[in-house]
Amino acid sequence: MVCATHKSEGGTVAQLESVKEELVHLRLWLGLVVVAEIGLLGWLASAPETTTPRLFALGVGGMIVLGMGIYMLHLQIERRIREIRSL
Repeated sequence: MVCATHKSEGGTVAQLESVKEELVHLRLWLGLVVVAEIGLLGWLASAPETTTPRLFALGVGGMIVLGMGIYMLHLQIERRIREIRSL
């Protein structure tokens, strides 16, 4: 009985470590997307008069896409945190 309990605890620990590793990767990607959006926002703020309307519209579209990506990554991170708490 002790071996079976130890195996299940080992499986839980391995699962916990796996979820924590996924959480670290998601946080890394979140940081990269946030930095990209800040850079794009800075470009949009500094170049509205000097850029073509099409390029400016693409920049705004990129901001929307990056914002949605940030939101999706945030949801994934929240889900992983809830999963860690349940283990």
